[in-house]
Amino acid sequence: MGLFAELRDSVSRVTASLFADDSEPKRIGIYGPPNAGKTTLANRIARDWTGDAVGPESHIPHETRRARRKEDVEIERNGKTVNIDIVDTPGVTTKVDYSEFLDHDMEKDEAVRRSREATEGVAEAMHWLREDVDGVIYVLDATEDPFTQVNTMLIGIIESRELPVLILANKTDLDDANIQRVSNAFPQHETIPLSALEGENMDEVYEKIAKYFG
Repeated sequence: MGLFAELRDSVSRVTASLFADDSEPKRIGIYGPPNAGKTTLANRIARDWTGDAVGPESHIPHETRRARRKEDVEIERNGKTVNIDIVDTPGVTTKVDYSEFLDHDMEKDEAVRRSREATEGVAEAMHWLREDVDGVIYVLDATEDPFTQVNTMLIGIIESRELPVLILANKTDLDDANIQRVSNAFPQHETIPLSALEGENMDEVYEKIAKYFG
C-alpha cells in the first residue's frame, strides 16, 4: 500500500503541475544584507503600482524581523505585464548582536528581544529562499563591500535553485557609491544601479523585472 500511495501522490503532483494556473502571481523575494534598502525598494515598488506601502522603513538595523508580503503587484513595461507578490525579507547575516540595538538608545531588555526576533527572521528568510520564492531581487548597498561570505552564500543558493535573479546596486545617491564594485562581485549576473530612496532609475528596474520575472 505504501508503494501505491507514493505512486498516486507522485501522479497527483505531476498532474497539478501540468494544469497549474500560469496567471498566479510569482513570489519575488527581496533579499540582501541588513540596511541595504530592501524595504525602501519594496515600498517604492508597491506605492508606484498599488498606492500602498509594504512596511516601515528605518535606519535601525534589522527593523524588518519578519517576512512581509504585498500581493498582486501588477507591473507593466513595454507592453508586457507581470503580476508578482513582493516578499520583503529580513536582512541575512551570520550574527545578530544585541549591542547593535544599544547604539540606538534601546534598553538592554529591548535590545536582547529584538536581536532574538532578528535571528528568527534570518531563519525565516532562508526558509523562503529555499522553498517558497520564484525569483529574487538582490539588493546591495553600493557604498559597502559586496565581497562577503553572506552575499556569496545567498547568491550560491539562488543559483543552485536556478532562480531568476536581478542584482541591484542601491544608494547611488550617495557620493561614495561604487556601482562597478558591485558589478565585479557577481559578473555572471546583470547589475542595475538605482536609488530606491530617491526613485532614481526605477524605470529600468521595472523593465528588468518584467524581463526576468515575466
